[in-house]
Amino acid sequence: MVHTYKLTGMTCSNCEATVKSALLTVDHVTDVTVSRATETVIITMDKHVALSDLQRVLDSKYQLSAIHHNEMHEQTKSWFETYKPILLIFAYISLITILIQFKNTHFDLMEWMRHFMAGFFLVFSFFKLLDLKGFAESYVMYDVIAKKIPVWGYIYAFTELGLGIAFLLNFNPLLTNSVTFIVMSISIIGVLQSVLNKKKIQCACLGAVFNLPMSTVTIIEDALMIVMSAVMIGMSL
Repeated sequence: MVHTYKLTGMTCSNCEATVKSALLTVDHVTDVTVSRATETVIITMDKHVALSDLQRVLDSKYQLSAIHHNEMHEQTKSWFETYKPILLIFAYISLITILIQFKNTHFDLMEWMRHFMAGFFLVFSFFKLLDLKGFAESYVMYDVIAKKIPVWGYIYAFTELGLGIAFLLNFNPLLTNSVTFIVMSISIIGVLQSVLNKKKIQCACLGAVFNLPMSTVTIIEDALMIVMSAVMIGMSL
């Protein structure tokens, strides 16, 4: 995609070169054309880059603003495009598990959560196992256990598979939910640290198949499993 921006603050030809070189350092920016005469910057990018990210690499005397596009619309569209795989998976699992409830005379929350968590772990472990080595290498970048014990990245993928099967078979609910609560609580620590420290690393939630950035979406994903397992522990006691 190509966007044109208005840029104020350029006073000489050297400014054009300075701005261009700075903007080319931004991830996903592939080409930059700067014109001091028209006070414009034409940026080619393979994925929409937020205006704030572009402004961040420029000196404070340069002020960038969008001309022909709605920045909020582009960011929203970019967000959905980035997280489309995980959003579709959650929608798919939610739809299937809700449809299962039509066999009951009333909505069984415990059964629905069990089926949802079974689907979650089975699907997510599937993508991890497609490229187990790639997943383990990504996971070790942020998980607190995998950083110290790299083999945990390999074990974790099979742990998710085991949990998915356990939820599907309704095997020892208290044990299954307790393991889920512990494993996901530990997992979310590394996610929180990465997001809060604004580290730009790949999220390994769908293995190495999709290049998803670490973000609040990952926190919500892990937190959802923690909350569901905690509720199910409480309801089973």
